[in-house]
Amino acid sequence: MTELYEIVRFLDDYLNVKEWEDKSRNGLQVEGKSEVNKVAFAVDACMESFVRAKSLGADLLIVHHGLIWGGIEYVRGLVQKRLKFLLENELSLYAAHLPLDAHPEVGNNVQLLKLLDLEPKEPFGYYHGVPIGYVGYFEEPKPLPLVAQILVEKLKTDYVKAYEFGKQEIESVGVVSGGASFAAAEAVEKGLDLFITGEFEHEAYHVAKEGNLNIISAGHYASETLGVKALMPLIREKFEVKTVFIDLPTGL
Repeated sequence: MTELYEIVRFLDDYLNVKEWEDKSRNGLQVEGKSEVNKVAFAVDACMESFVRAKSLGADLLIVHHGLIWGGIEYVRGLVQKRLKFLLENELSLYAAHLPLDAHPEVGNNVQLLKLLDLEPKEPFGYYHGVPIGYVGYFEEPKPLPLVAQILVEKLKTDYVKAYEFGKQEIESVGVVSGGASFAAAEAVEKGLDLFITGEFEHEAYHVAKEGNLNIISAGHYASETLGVKALMPLIREKFEVKTVFIDLPTGL
């Protein structure tokens, strides 16, 4: 077993959670058992992931989307039920939102580029003045449908949609996982061939179309399974604890 705060201190430092301006309260959101034997990983903090983590014998659940965004105004309704379950079962909850999107080794966006055998060459996707995504370049141009098919196969999801607004042969690719349509305008300004995100929102449709920018939406959930999955072997090997990934796809 490993002490909870030994893992927490490592994660805080490794992910630089204190350095990020984020709506999410990153770090240990709920404190449970003082010792950890098994760590569960999931994208979302929800009752289903909590119940699954408990049934699998986990003492700590690490998620991308936590429970606390800005703060807790009231402890009632869903908030009361969720907190009650975590506290009664002594299940700790750790959240890493933007820190896990942007991390240069295990981050969602670096891992998304790796699916395409690309290396991060430039920062991209500036949020509050800080980049959370990256740009990569194919050595040989790839057809847009092929890029989309690679994502379907490697993310193991059918929710991949390509919006063909630009050239068919892709060289430059910008990635920001999750809901990041805000970066479409930046991709146009940079002259990128393709922008890959999780959700492509209505507000960015005409920006991309008029800017001759191809878009691939790979699914908010699917695009953000990568970071927590990449963290798993690191935590398992460093702390000699058991790990498990809880897959709860939303289709979104």
